[in-house]
Amino acid sequence: MIRLVAATALAVMSLAACEGSDRPAAPAPAPAADQAAGSASPAAPTVGDGVLTAEGLGQARIGMTLAELTAVWGADANPGAVGGADPQTCDEFHPANAPQGVNVMIQNGVLTRITLMRNAATRTDRGIAVGDEAAAVTQAYGDALVAQPHKYEAAPAEDLFAWTRGGSSQYVDDASARGVRYEVGSDGKVKMIHAGGPSIQMVEGCA
Repeated sequence: MIRLVAATALAVMSLAACEGSDRPAAPAPAPAADQAAGSASPAAPTVGDGVLTAEGLGQARIGMTLAELTAVWGADANPGAVGGADPQTCDEFHPANAPQGVNVMIQNGVLTRITLMRNAATRTDRGIAVGDEAAAVTQAYGDALVAQPHKYEAAPAEDLFAWTRGGSSQYVDDASARGVRYEVGSDGKVKMIHAGGPSIQMVEGCA
């Protein structure tokens, strides 16, 4: 009798196992939304990332009004300094809240140029900073660069232009043009970087 009960129980268990193997497997749970978001590729650098581009730096964008720039970076940190012979037409200064070593050019009430000076720590979107070798600029841009002799210094001093919109090898006067100019000194190193519209071609500031 004991053997009969055991055999019956074994048969029932085997039948249950067979029936279970015929059932479809439960679908795997979908990944959580935050996991999916975390696996996304990082976005390319933008002007909001604190790098200088032909369009601007941070919240300061080429083409904004002086009032808009002041709201972002504050007023002139040294209002007593002379930035231009006719400030109403053209003025250059360092806004009080702008990054170190950053100057702006305002023409007719509009931001047209941002300049990285000698003590600037900011880099361009190609990773170039003041003090870098000119070779680094050439490597970063390749054939996209337009090289011109420096107006006041002998070679290897030069001006390297990288236009992103509306540029050419000739003088550019299209207000919608945008580019970056790397000013290379006689030591072969970048001594200033100018970004913005046609005003990046000006070699004596507002003069």
